[in-house]
Amino acid sequence: MRHFPVYLDTKGQRIVVSGAGQTAVAKLRLILKTEADVLVYGEEPEAEIVAWAQAEKLSLTQRAVKAGDLAGARLVYAANDDETEDARVAALGRAAGALTNVVDNLEASEFITPAIVDRDPVTVAIGTEGAAPVLARKIKAMTEEALAAETGQLARIGRTFREAAEMLPQGAVRREFWSDYYGAVGPRALAAGGAPEVRRALWALLREKLASDARPGHVHLIGAGPGAPEMLTQKARRILHEADVVIHDRLVPAPILELARREALIVEVGKIPGDQSWRQDDINALMVRHAAGGARVARLKSGDAGIFGRLDEEIEALDGAGISHDIVPGITSAAAAAAAAGISMTRRGRNSSIRFITGQDVDGFAEHDWRGLAQPGSAAAIYMGVRAARFVQGRLMVHGATAETPVTVVENASRPEQRIVATTLGSLSSTMASEGIKGPAILFYGLAARTADVLPLPIDTPHSIAGEA
Repeated sequence: MRHFPVYLDTKGQRIVVSGAGQTAVAKLRLILKTEADVLVYGEEPEAEIVAWAQAEKLSLTQRAVKAGDLAGARLVYAANDDETEDARVAALGRAAGALTNVVDNLEASEFITPAIVDRDPVTVAIGTEGAAPVLARKIKAMTEEALAAETGQLARIGRTFREAAEMLPQGAVRREFWSDYYGAVGPRALAAGGAPEVRRALWALLREKLASDARPGHVHLIGAGPGAPEMLTQKARRILHEADVVIHDRLVPAPILELARREALIVEVGKIPGDQSWRQDDINALMVRHAAGGARVARLKSGDAGIFGRLDEEIEALDGAGISHDIVPGITSAAAAAAAAGISMTRRGRNSSIRFITGQDVDGFAEHDWRGLAQPGSAAAIYMGVRAARFVQGRLMVHGATAETPVTVVENASRPEQRIVATTLGSLSSTMASEGIKGPAILFYGLAARTADVLPLPIDTPHSIAGEA
């Protein structure tokens, strides 16, 4: 991020615009929405600028700007449509201690003016670092459509009620009050009876919150999906925006965590195979402690919470402590990985079922019905199979699976670093090693990828497989 977005207080400040042509008019239409003292300098001004000056919306001087004109200015716009004159004005502005903007010249500017959606006092600023003005306008149009026209009026009424709302305790209860107001109570009252009805509704809502007991804590057990933020469900996004505490697995990536409120407490409780990690009992205790204190807890688990996520253990701990909870399903990693590789996990005439298994459990490598899996037509999505790849390969081949059985490995499904590796059971461990696959990865046994980044290596020798099995 090269340009850091901030909101500058313009009340009583001087904004100087050098230039009085159409370029200046375009900027002034926005600048005149502020509470600044606006001074325009330029010869042969456009009729709109003259009209604004006559209406005392700005001060117009019909000459080029001089150094003394910029004393005390907070912002200076060079909008002369003349490269040499704009450079001169920008230099004068910087010398006077003002922030300067040369219109349509990103490199010569100290700040840029974003596209703005105005619902005063609510404003949405949209910037693209000057890279895509057309995209900024498209986003502006979408935001204009999505943001209700009455948003500004509700915000203005709400601003007058902030002192009264301080009777509520800080934190979750007060946030819930404002969430209810802006989300339902305010819009409904405005439609029913205008501003007077909104004020009556605000007082009624405040009395309701003051009379109610403290909001109990709650834990949302959320499947965070395979990693791409766009694969997070809308319900999960909404909960993240509202949560007081976010407890997440190691595999939940930063782009998803950035959806949480800035004020939220975020705790990583990662489990790292073969390394120090959080004990499940400690994770359970952490959830219970925060929820017992009245917090809304978002417990983020990679993929779907109910598939190899130790969900039952956490539910039992919450039930035992009398903590309310709900489950928010997510897109499991196998579904995302199969989609990335162009695989249908079932198909008539090929496999009518698929098993979801794990390569590791609490005791080490996991044992399964290898004889059944080794039968022709069997298929499995193997989670946590990177470290267990040679073990799985050996068990299956010892029980009769053929070396030519296709295996598709999808690493980092849905993420920018995603890789799809096509191999066979006989080449599985060699391919995993040569490609440096570290995970997270899903191994599809018995399913061939339609598209892949890496082709199979020669089949591993039976001796090396048997030795590991």
